[in-house]
Amino acid sequence: MKEIKAKSQQLFYNTKLKDYSRSLRKNMTNAERLLWSRIRRKQLKGYQVYRQRIIGNYIVDFYCPNAGMVIELDGGQHYTDDGVKKDIKRDDYLKNQGLKVLRFSDRDVLKNLTIVLEKIYQNL
Repeated sequence: MKEIKAKSQQLFYNTKLKDYSRSLRKNMTNAERLLWSRIRRKQLKGYQVYRQRIIGNYIVDFYCPNAGMVIELDGGQHYTDDGVKKDIKRDDYLKNQGLKVLRFSDRDVLKNLTIVLEKIYQNL
């Protein structure tokens, strides 16, 4: 495990997930690709956002260390009973690390991108 900094706190990450994280960055979903095009390169209030970042034993879709915020995009697998349970466990872990977690459905990103961006902006 290594460490990354977030708002003056150390977050651990599982180095064994590094290759998988890279693979996810290369194979983003359409919703991830669309949102990334609007939040990369400090486009929101000058905040740096990273994609497919390892935090603990999880890989989050987007991570903004200066805001202490994680952005998750949920596809269909997140709405099964098992998916909901896993998301609750993951969100609890991230919140216990002092992070704010925002969740949006892929559909919201694809159909209502402006509203999604406004909500992210409000939480920075």
